[in-house]
Amino acid sequence: MGGLKTFVLGGVHPAENKLSANIPIEELPVPNQVTVPLGQNLGAPSKPLVKRGDKVKTGQLIGEASSFISSNVHSPVSGTVFKIDNVVDASGFRRPAVIINVEGDEWMEDIDRSEELVTGFDLSAQQIIEKVKAAGIVGMGGATFPTHVKLMVPPGKKAEYLIINGVECEPYLTSDHRLMLEKGEEILTGTTILMKALNVTKAVIGIENNKPDAINHLTELAKNFEGITVQALKVKYPQGGEKQLIKALTNREVPSGKLPIEVGCVVQNVGTTFAVYEAVMKNKPLIERVVTITGKAVRKPSNFKVRIGTPIQNLIEAAEGMPENTGKVISGGPMMGKALLNTAVPVVKGTSGVLLMPDEESHRKPESPCIRCSKCTYVCPMGLEPYLLSRYARVNRFEDAEKERVMDCIECGSCQYTCPANIPLLDYLRLGKGKVGAAIRARSKN
Repeated sequence: MGGLKTFVLGGVHPAENKLSANIPIEELPVPNQVTVPLGQNLGAPSKPLVKRGDKVKTGQLIGEASSFISSNVHSPVSGTVFKIDNVVDASGFRRPAVIINVEGDEWMEDIDRSEELVTGFDLSAQQIIEKVKAAGIVGMGGATFPTHVKLMVPPGKKAEYLIINGVECEPYLTSDHRLMLEKGEEILTGTTILMKALNVTKAVIGIENNKPDAINHLTELAKNFEGITVQALKVKYPQGGEKQLIKALTNREVPSGKLPIEVGCVVQNVGTTFAVYEAVMKNKPLIERVVTITGKAVRKPSNFKVRIGTPIQNLIEAAEGMPENTGKVISGGPMMGKALLNTAVPVVKGTSGVLLMPDEESHRKPESPCIRCSKCTYVCPMGLEPYLLSRYARVNRFEDAEKERVMDCIECGSCQYTCPANIPLLDYLRLGKGKVGAAIRARSKN
């Protein structure tokens, strides 16, 4: 397989454990109550437009974007607003959310609920961006950056390539894989819509070679879509990182501290692309998504289509319950996911998977002194020195961490995965990024 493309710098090969890859997407029943956080995107949370006692319909706008980097929030159900309260989210912090008691399932009249494929559209780039903004779409690979902002190419810059990220390199997760198999034409139509929004003629869908069925399926479908090609990629983590994917597909390198548009690229996840199709062609806001629920001891690993706001507990029950040997419940995959405090937290726009990790795998091994083996440096896909950055964070030398480019860290966890001393490098890197990011924002205000 020497001819397959990949990124050059670093990377690791964790066990794939794609237990739910062959399980079709199943629709999860609507719960009795949903908790819809008002901040489901990178940036500012939305402003609530409803109050206690209000009646809402499925797809109704209930939270309005409050700043440039913010996104709309819609009701995923119909019923009565029970209250607006601060609720513990996946990160463990209390944040404002709209809690709705479900009554029936009455949708907004202008949403097309049919499964029928719609392909023809006659919209300008600006009209597409407005529809994407109105629908509250964010990056669904986990970063949750508002999609409409990504489509607004800054003055003086030009997009040349649209890259569709179908890599799904995180172990265990299969929601994107299933979406590509079951909604291929919709994803390609969404790709065409995004191409029009960006005024580009070339789009590349990157898929790792451990998904040959998805590669073959989309390659065949792409013959009917102008300017779209499918590229198989060598399996290597974190190939799904924007900068790694751009390097693999175009051989261009995004400079330190810059965005992909600097090298003429815009990257969108396949889940986001499907949501764009639904927003533009079906007038449907982002109110549901596919979530993988999985784990070695899970009795029924699954890919569920879930309404936003559904408690994680409902997914666990639908997968035939939590195994007795569960040590941690992780939102996301084992490399970049975060352990949950409890299973009452809701599914949000960025929830790609829930991993129930066995007890024996969920404990950290005792930390020992760094032996300067340089394994962490060798596997870092951003060319950083994680041992040094973690040391700076540990002793509060955040200015030094900034000079050594801690903000370039993509938090992929490759360093921690490979460290023979079991040092929690990723924890310290996240701490360093948090402190340095706050200092950068404070400087920009002065």
